[in-house]
Amino acid sequence: MTDQHEQHSPSHQFERGTDGPKVIVVGVDGSDSSLRAAAYAGGLARRQRALLAVVYVQPVLAAGAALGAPVAETTDEIAEDLVAYIREAAERVKGIFEVRWEFHTFRGDPYSGLVKAADELKADAVVVGASERAGHRLIGSVAIRLVKAGRWPVTVVP
Repeated sequence: MTDQHEQHSPSHQFERGTDGPKVIVVGVDGSDSSLRAAAYAGGLARRQRALLAVVYVQPVLAAGAALGAPVAETTDEIAEDLVAYIREAAERVKGIFEVRWEFHTFRGDPYSGLVKAADELKADAVVVGASERAGHRLIGSVAIRLVKAGRWPVTVVP
């Protein structure tokens, strides 16, 4: 009996990937594929009793590209809209879809921002949406780069 109890006691030396993910990072940018990724990651977090960390990476543009455009304000609005959307979705399914979640914003390009988020949040798994259009090939390359980094299990949701 004691041996079995000791196996299930929490350990501060948790090894990533051994007991299933405890922290799942999902990248969202407002696209349909990223919202599907968030829904998938939410289901995974619920089944694994993991923390769902929803991450929005605010783009940082070169100084010349931002002239005359309130870029920071626009990306802050996108982040606020995403939080409102996720909260609303969570309220609609409250009780059916119990999951612990947090929302984080990071600044930078999507790949670097997600890597930083996954490192800082001690992610055990990363979920991203697949590229939807030719204009969003960057998201596809983010998924490929995350997989090639080989630091976390990566799920790409179509």
